[in-house]
Amino acid sequence: MAEEGKNELEKRIIEVFDAFDHAGEKTVDVREVGTLIRSLGCCPSELDLQEIIAEVEDKEASGSVTLEKFLQCMVRLVEENKLQPAEPEELLKAFQMLDPEKRGYITKEEMTKYMLEEGEPFTQEEVDEMMGVAVDSETGNIPYEYYINQLMVSKELYQLKRDAVEKVEARPSRKSFRDPLLRRSIQGSGTF
Repeated sequence: MAEEGKNELEKRIIEVFDAFDHAGEKTVDVREVGTLIRSLGCCPSELDLQEIIAEVEDKEASGSVTLEKFLQCMVRLVEENKLQPAEPEELLKAFQMLDPEKRGYITKEEMTKYMLEEGEPFTQEEVDEMMGVAVDSETGNIPYEYYINQLMVSKELYQLKRDAVEKVEARPSRKSFRDPLLRRSIQGSGTF
């Protein structure tokens, strides 16, 4: 990733981290890591979260995470395109599978059942948080196309990465960078 884009990515991660750093000591409580990561527009599974926490938790001050370790981990994960939210088309297909009558909505009760009993179960707190945003107050149902649009608002970190790549590709390149074989090998390496 271009240095300029990486700096923007790092700035955004630091900005969100600082919002959770209540004491101003460049550390956050390990219990806030999931919320912090989701605030960045990333979508980790519980397994992803456990692996990230194991990587970033301060071994000397158990229960805390330093900015330095968190920043390194998150930049790497974004550069590797990990934890990206699903595309709107994928979400729509998933909701449509849950709506065989093609009503355009799912009832709150149906969705709660799916979230608590199917696949990787959500916590009741996560279900309540989702329902607070997804459920239409007039009908009590989840109009899923509207909800998907709400979810798509924050893919910001990954957009910063794409913008940086586009800037590099749009720049007048050095001679060696114009070599198609070199360019393909660099792109294939995950650097871009």
